[in-house]
Amino acid sequence: MTHQAPYPKNTWYVACTPDELEDKPLGRTICNEPIVFFRGDEGRVAAVEDFCPHRGAPLSLGFVRDGKLVCGYHGLEMGCNGKCSSMPGQRVRGFPSIRAYPVEERHGFVWIWPGDPDKADPALIPELHWANDPAWAYGGGLYHIHCDYRLMIDNLMDLTHETYVHASSIGQPEIEEAAPETKVEGDEVTTGRHMHDIPAPPFWQTALRGNGLADDVPVDRWQICRFTPPSHVLIEVGVAHAGHGGYDAPANLKASSIVVDFITPETDTSIWYFWGMARNFKPEDQELTDQIREGQGQIFSEDLEMLESQQRNLLRYPDRQLLKLNIDGGGVQARRVIDRILAEERESRDTEATT
Repeated sequence: MTHQAPYPKNTWYVACTPDELEDKPLGRTICNEPIVFFRGDEGRVAAVEDFCPHRGAPLSLGFVRDGKLVCGYHGLEMGCNGKCSSMPGQRVRGFPSIRAYPVEERHGFVWIWPGDPDKADPALIPELHWANDPAWAYGGGLYHIHCDYRLMIDNLMDLTHETYVHASSIGQPEIEEAAPETKVEGDEVTTGRHMHDIPAPPFWQTALRGNGLADDVPVDRWQICRFTPPSHVLIEVGVAHAGHGGYDAPANLKASSIVVDFITPETDTSIWYFWGMARNFKPEDQELTDQIREGQGQIFSEDLEMLESQQRNLLRYPDRQLLKLNIDGGGVQARRVIDRILAEERESRDTEATT
């Protein structure tokens, strides 16, 4: 029986950011497939198997010349479509093609469709309103983490852990004292918390000051986590001076942002984690953007050790059943959506195989 990967394939994942392709090809494994990304004809991003059909060398060790990917071993040239175009002193037109992947550059990211290319519809790439709006600023980064992508989804859909893992930055006891509410609408899972008349933790004190607001007064705080498949989590977060409506408070009385989380499986037990924060206050302040990115990067680095240690434990004890509490509702529902999509892909593949 063929092993089914634990992640959907007929979907769009974030593969990289454009700056990673500035001066050379990028080799990156996605969904257990070694892929090389490069800028081909007219500067368009292309992606093909990271495998030279001549001697099997990784094409990512080569370079780009005139829109073609040149193998760094013997100079074989590959086109964006995965077909061999030339090689010094050799006839290679009859060489077998390698796989080419649908890719799109949009919203400041490069997206890849690792499944059936005939099903790749660019309209399915999520719309990120903040990415193309000058009223918003964005700063982020990338972590490589050795854990199942679903563990990161669990982590982001249950922010109770902030009280413990992030005690010095965004954590506070009031988080676990506020019961989360979870709902499912189609493929979207939302879980949210609202806290009232509490002190602002250090990270949010900095954000309040950055927006010209007092940081030593009680605040109302919110966390609204939205999961959409295959593995995207966008979290509305913020604080407002207490008593002015919380989430609905006027802009001049709050500091709010969208935490951006795109989780791309590398293997069954490792991920590429694209993180960032989009904000709609003082978008022109680059120093504030850098300050927030540095603080957020430190926060996410604290998750890294916990998730990798958790993964090692789960591999060590594969038969142990994990407990599910009310705080796990968001992650549990997200996994149900993923399981349904995986079942649909399996059924579709089986149907195609018999026709």
